[in-house]
Amino acid sequence: MHDQLEKYAAKLLTDRSAMAGRIAVAAKDDELISCGNPELAAMAVAVLERLNALSIVVAASSLPFADLLIARSAAEVHCIEPQDTETRTFLHDIPFIRLSELSKEPAAQIAPLLGNRKGVIVEGIGIFAVGGVTVEQAYINFSSVFHSTFVKYLQYILQSGFLLPEEPEACRSFFAGWLHPLTADGLHFHTGELGELDDILREIATVGRYTVERGLVDSFFGNISCRTDRLIYISQTAASLDALDGCIDPVPFDNSSTVGITASSELAAHRRIYETGDARVILHGHPKFAVIMSMLCETKDCAISDCWRDCPHVRFLGGTPVVAGEIGAGGLAKRVPPVIAGPGRAIVYGHGVFTTGKNGFAEAFQSMVEVENWCRGEYRRRLVEKTGF
Repeated sequence: MHDQLEKYAAKLLTDRSAMAGRIAVAAKDDELISCGNPELAAMAVAVLERLNALSIVVAASSLPFADLLIARSAAEVHCIEPQDTETRTFLHDIPFIRLSELSKEPAAQIAPLLGNRKGVIVEGIGIFAVGGVTVEQAYINFSSVFHSTFVKYLQYILQSGFLLPEEPEACRSFFAGWLHPLTADGLHFHTGELGELDDILREIATVGRYTVERGLVDSFFGNISCRTDRLIYISQTAASLDALDGCIDPVPFDNSSTVGITASSELAAHRRIYETGDARVILHGHPKFAVIMSMLCETKDCAISDCWRDCPHVRFLGGTPVVAGEIGAGGLAKRVPPVIAGPGRAIVYGHGVFTTGKNGFAEAFQSMVEVENWCRGEYRRRLVEKTGF
């Protein structure tokens, strides 16, 4: 169990979602065990003792966005409500506790919130994320809170400008230091036809890892597939894209096998994309700026309230179509295939990017890089226009 704690503490650093030296992970084994920053580890253990859960991550975010969202909130507000798909699906909302409201027994204050939600933000301390039955779940929930507050904060300042004196410097530091250039340089893709089983499995696992390493998706989210004449090889639901060995399902096109039960929830969308076009591979990730830009609709006086699900319109971001639709077999399998066949790329409102390749994953990966880089550039252009920053 100690190895698990160390593994996921290290992944938070690799992901650059948590601050070095301000990470703790705790779990229930034969006894409560922990690793990391002693102060945070003690707090993690105290909270976990009060929960019917196996694990908890407590860490300071590598970015100040969560605390800035709290500072922007009215005094009577005690939760953040992002509209990205990860929040709607997994978190619902994100409760927070202001540092000024933190009691002398913080564990007793934090634990009830974690009994109803997967993550809580404590201002000035960090994100508390719980895992019900595995340490990995606590890591995933931390990553989800980090992703959602990242998207929500940058969306906010593009809409309202800077409201706090510390925000310009926080953004300068983010763009100059945290945000790395995004390229496919240095990556190696399979050349030639992906026809042999070993080649398919190896390439899917490799490209899944690339997608995580380049920050195009958090490790748990996203999916990837490759088709042959009879089968779709697709990552399993709940599989980490950077650990896909043994987590790829061969699903018959005609759905004649129950093996698809464990396949990605986006199997229906992948199948329909293959049926309606000439793609041989599909990559789906959650690059953050594409998610942000997809939710910035400029239509006025629109009667639609659930834009992420009900919007019937196709918008475009740099030539890439943007559509709405529920994840799973609901909307995406209907909305994405008609628009992706031509450009080989599509953005889903608040959710992420699908890209395809006719000759292999190099094409799909490069398309996702291009979409995210365009969205980064357009975001910066609009931010300058809004704030002069």
